[in-house]
Amino acid sequence: MTESQAAIAPETPLNVEEAVRSRYSAAAQAKEAALCCPVNYNAQYLEIIPQEIIDRDYGCGDPSQYVEPGETVLDLGSGGGKICYIAAQVVGPQGRVIGVDLNDEMLGLARSYQTQMAETLGYSNVEFHKGRIQDLQLSLEQMDQYLTEHPVRSSSDWLNVEAHAQLLRDTQPMIASDSIDVIVSNCVLNLVRQNDRRQLFSEMHRVLKRGGRTVISDIVSDETVPDSLRNDPRLWSGCLSGAFREDEFLQAFEDAGFYGIEIVKRQDEPWAVVHGIEFRSVTIRAWKGKDGPCLDRRQAVIYTGPWKSVVDDDGHKLIRGQRMVVCDKTFHIYTQPPYADSILAVEPAEQIPLEAANAFDCRQMAIRDPRETKGRNSISLTVLPAEDCCSPGGNCC
Repeated sequence: MTESQAAIAPETPLNVEEAVRSRYSAAAQAKEAALCCPVNYNAQYLEIIPQEIIDRDYGCGDPSQYVEPGETVLDLGSGGGKICYIAAQVVGPQGRVIGVDLNDEMLGLARSYQTQMAETLGYSNVEFHKGRIQDLQLSLEQMDQYLTEHPVRSSSDWLNVEAHAQLLRDTQPMIASDSIDVIVSNCVLNLVRQNDRRQLFSEMHRVLKRGGRTVISDIVSDETVPDSLRNDPRLWSGCLSGAFREDEFLQAFEDAGFYGIEIVKRQDEPWAVVHGIEFRSVTIRAWKGKDGPCLDRRQAVIYTGPWKSVVDDDGHKLIRGQRMVVCDKTFHIYTQPPYADSILAVEPAEQIPLEAANAFDCRQMAIRDPRETKGRNSISLTVLPAEDCCSPGGNCC
């Protein structure tokens, strides 16, 4: 893409959803090579996927490679179903894959092969829903059914529609809270209009189980995209005008309550340059589960390095080699991915039941005295190795 492709902003406000819907409806009918950047997928998972789905796939990364067997996967903006059908093979018959998309043509393409894919796999574990990814509570197919039976002819009718939509969100959510192990998305979040993005990240956080994660591939920019580009419908639907600025993309996960946020993949060379602004693909992984009370059970963690010290998303500072005081919640977070490879867990010799633990102030940065974890009996008891570890028969060196 060249700078000459950038258009002058139109006089009327851009209808983002209409611009995206129109282009992707056409792209569901005929392949559009320039819609997004090329991606190399694991060939073994493509062998059984119909060529029509492969040809109509538009993405900028492969979040499916971070899915595990047996998981429940939610694909935001599932399009023609390629990532869903890859994930279906990874999670296996014990797993489940849910695709959500707003575009009728793309949903039709994905659903047209559900029976064939189930027969090929030997199990059926994929389903598709029509909805906005920033409103995962509301099934638009349920709304379509309601509108067929209750057409809107007045403002009162419209108010009834809004009330019914809220009733569906409350009583029959399309995606239930705390129900998903991993959310994936491939070059779709940037298609959501700016005003809906806080809700989008909030919804991702809501539907994940505690300990669940998001793995999002998307297009980001190295500079703020100006209004002249944001108002271009073709650049928006082409994943450029709506691109997050790279640092603000990471901040959006943090603001929504995620932790352990990391860039797991980033293009070295930009995919496109428009007016000197570089656009490239990144894949971000982030975790849910840092909410909850802080209780002291005399645990500690030792950061192994290589940095002299590090600070997490909540301001906890860990100093390399020191027994840092942490609450029980943070202790369990640190001893799981993505932190576990850099952390040594120090459990107390005498376990403190959770119900007996005292409240802990997580704002402090303190070093745990070794005697707090060794227990009372170790103070007067001397324990020596059975043999000198440096003697010819010693085994500990």
